Amino acid sequence: MLTGTSSATNTATSTSPVSASSTATTKSSSDVAQDRFLKLLVAQLNNQDPMNPMDNAQMTSQMAQINTVTGIQQVNDTLKNMGEQFTAMQVLQGSNMVGHDVLMASNTLSIRDGKAAGAVDLPARAESVKVDIMSPAGAVIDTVNLGPLEAGQHDFSWDASKYTYSGAPTFKVTATLGGKAVENTALARATVQSVSSEKGVMNVQLADRTAVPYSSIKAIL
Repeated sequence: MLTGTSSATNTATSTSPVSASSTATTKSSSDVAQDRFLKLLVAQLNNQDPMNPMDNAQMTSQMAQINTVTGIQQVNDTLKNMGEQFTAMQVLQGSNMVGHDVLMASNTLSIRDGKAAGAVDLPARAESVKVDIMSPAGAVIDTVNLGPLEAGQHDFSWDASKYTYSGAPTFKVTATLGGKAVENTALARATVQSVSSEKGVMNVQLADRTAVPYSSIKAIL
């Protein structure tokens, strides 16, 4: 049997560059793997025992092995290129978000022009919903009463003109029905400044906030 085929294939796969923008003179990893396999096969044929040569079954088995490896690599290369193209299309489409406000899963408020806004997502009706605005240290500094609300997404705003703390305020939503807590999701509102991609992930840069993955955006306003 041909020894070293697997290690040669793995080495070629891990060290050879694969890119949609590769030049015509750059071999793909599958080409390198196939070249090494053929060199090893020829070397083995030249050095085999004349009294015990490799039979056709062994030859066929090893050829099938390299064909399988190169075929899988070609599929991986194609999927990688498709992923890169999809991310590029996402960024292009995401550029339409620039300047728009979005809602994301967060309890940190962004203050703009003396106001802050957010939303709460309720899976069920609540008899009472209130939003406690808290300082960076966690102290309640104001409360916004939203009253009874049906299931769904509900916006709220807060007058932050008198906010003097150095850090950003946060908020906590308390929703109840029949004296029991109703689960909810806190959503913060912010403005999109730019979009970009990093390692195949589309990121959204928000005004006065850190960048977040596009997957964390719940609504575009």
